[in-house]
Amino acid sequence: MTNESLLRKTQADLILERSAMQIQALLKEACSELQPFPSFPNAIFTTAIECDIDGGDPEVGCVVVAEDGELYELQMGVDHDSIELMDSWDPVTARKETLKKLELHPKDHLLYAYSGLVAVTEHLLEREASRT
Repeated sequence: MTNESLLRKTQADLILERSAMQIQALLKEACSELQPFPSFPNAIFTTAIECDIDGGDPEVGCVVVAEDGELYELQMGVDHDSIELMDSWDPVTARKETLKKLELHPKDHLLYAYSGLVAVTEHLLEREASRT
């Protein structure tokens, strides 16, 4: 009976992985249609859309989808090196915005990618409505 249980779990994992890959492909396709890609709110340099889910991994910060359709963690902060190099405080040059590519479990990837697809689709629909 243990082998049957492991087989079911393996099958479920494969289904999750395949679903995550299929949603990811749809997300990339939708992102390619959304040009120009919107700037992330309160960001200076980053174009991205937040992928918000309930009950996400607490160790992962702000998850976004970028123009390339990939999922990233957006990290914002202060670039202390540029402040030291410039020997002055300039809010633009001191701003540090980093996109860190995420490696997620297929279950989490599926949820974030779906959330991103919904968000990108909403942007596409809003643009279409504003043109008519």
